[in-house]
Amino acid sequence: VTQECYVQNTAREYAKLYAAEAEMLEGFGEVPEIIPIFLIHRPANNIPYATVEEELVGEFVKYSVRDGKEVNFLRRDSEAGKKCCTFQHWVYEKTSGNLLVTDMQGVGMKLTDVGIATLAKGYKGFKGNCSFSFIEQFRALHQCNEYCEMLGLKSLRTTHQKQRKATSTKSKNLPNSSTVKKMLPKKAREHRDFISSEH
Repeated sequence: VTQECYVQNTAREYAKLYAAEAEMLEGFGEVPEIIPIFLIHRPANNIPYATVEEELVGEFVKYSVRDGKEVNFLRRDSEAGKKCCTFQHWVYEKTSGNLLVTDMQGVGMKLTDVGIATLAKGYKGFKGNCSFSFIEQFRALHQCNEYCEMLGLKSLRTTHQKQRKATSTKSKNLPNSSTVKKMLPKKAREHRDFISSEH
């Protein structure tokens, strides 16, 4: 319960910073908000600790999934969904790929029950409640939208393609250099044989 509050309220702080930056941009419009969650102590109750948060009324939508594999069309096509994906990208870039807010869900622009993935060592003393593999999956699957562009976020796809191209050119060069190496000793051997037969 304490971890749940810690994670959601940490994500809320990032969302506030994201909102401050996005609201300054002309045409960005409304920004998703992660609602606060409070921990209460009830000593007389059988379950002494509970969480309290605002009740969200309306259609509850999962905008981003925990593992990044599932494609949620409501997420992809809606304004709130796109802005949630941009928020994920923004946090990823701000933390140099060390932290990702995930499992984003809620009603309209109001979000709750989010998760945070960090690398194994954590980030600035904070450890998330989701596997760091979600960060890898996000990096591989995220598709930038107009809001990513408005915030000037770097495309994750191009960095991936560059890496792929770099490895493919390296592998193309390898067989050539090894064939050259194989050929050289052969020529050298032939040359030696020719010298010895002369003598």
